[in-house]
Amino acid sequence: MACPICGPKLSAYCMVLSVWAIIMLGLLGLFFYIRSPALFEDIPLGDWEKNNYTYSYVKEKYEQNAMNCWIAAGLYFLLLIFSFTQQRMNSRANYELS
Repeated sequence: MACPICGPKLSAYCMVLSVWAIIMLGLLGLFFYIRSPALFEDIPLGDWEKNNYTYSYVKEKYEQNAMNCWIAAGLYFLLLIFSFTQQRMNSRANYELS
């Protein structure tokens, strides 16, 4: 049996953080994907490009940000799986000791 890397408090904290991040980044990616005007300031336009942007260019940047959010949500999902397995290992280790 493998020994846990994280303690029970850290693994629980990482699970809560991961769930929150997955929800937040998933919704943020959705809003970028539907091109929410409130997020226009968050798309990466250079200084010289702000005056010369086209609709297709801005649409591409919105989609790029949406994909980045979804990739980050996927990484947090992996952290959630890791934290869950660590929590299970800690609970089994505590059960075996008692």
